[in-house]
Amino acid sequence: MLGAIIGDIVGSVYKFNNYRAKDFTPFFHPKAFFTDDTVCTIAVADALVNGKDPATTLREWGRRYWKNGGWGQRFALWIATEDMGPYNSLGNGAAMRVSAAGLLAKSVDEATTLSDRVTEVTHNHLEGMRGGAATAVAIHMARTGRWAGEIRQAIAQRFQYDLTPSVDEIRPSYRYNERSQDTLPQALTCALEARDYEDAIRNAISIGGDSDTIAAIAGAVAEALFGISDEMAAEAWRYLPAEMHVVLQDLYAIAGQPGSVSEDVSS
Repeated sequence: MLGAIIGDIVGSVYKFNNYRAKDFTPFFHPKAFFTDDTVCTIAVADALVNGKDPATTLREWGRRYWKNGGWGQRFALWIATEDMGPYNSLGNGAAMRVSAAGLLAKSVDEATTLSDRVTEVTHNHLEGMRGGAATAVAIHMARTGRWAGEIRQAIAQRFQYDLTPSVDEIRPSYRYNERSQDTLPQALTCALEARDYEDAIRNAISIGGDSDTIAAIAGAVAEALFGISDEMAAEAWRYLPAEMHVVLQDLYAIAGQPGSVSEDVSS
């Protein structure tokens, strides 16, 4: 899940100022910060780890970190309105926040079930549900040792996404879009074509568009495929408040992956 958060942080400065190349430097820009993508990712993890209602945790965390911004107009209204139900969103917000479901799932079916549970409270449109489930399944498959080509084939068949264009083919014409069906295939390709975790994030930034969200989705899958270096994890850790540290530590412990957040990093 830290993979999604790093993608969000790195992508935060490029969301409305795209950089269409992989050579950006430094990796963590001095003006980088965690956005609503991280806040929602933590909220979903909190719900799954602690058996809470995802609608409640999304509202609680969203209100607590309202100033981190980037909220979609309808999602912002949903956060502020206690009794508002799902609003048929097909946005990419479902996919960017769902990484904990993929990490905790013990099967492809469970990845889909967990994703649906945390997605349907807002993004109950078919495309929103599909995007969340595809991301969770890709993470689960990567975490259980499936190689990138196998994941690409399975996601294309199960969810009917076209994953054939390469990053280099996507980059020249890709434009900003927040619809799940126009974000998820590109983000997955950035991860599945990568050499390592950092390369996945660089792929995601380089295609432009909704950079923080694309990088969050790609980063979640890439973490499961490649892992994250201790140095990069430590750098990202410093961006997050202590209460987010607790959720991350609990999540990785339950998932049987405590080494993802080392004692040195979490101190």
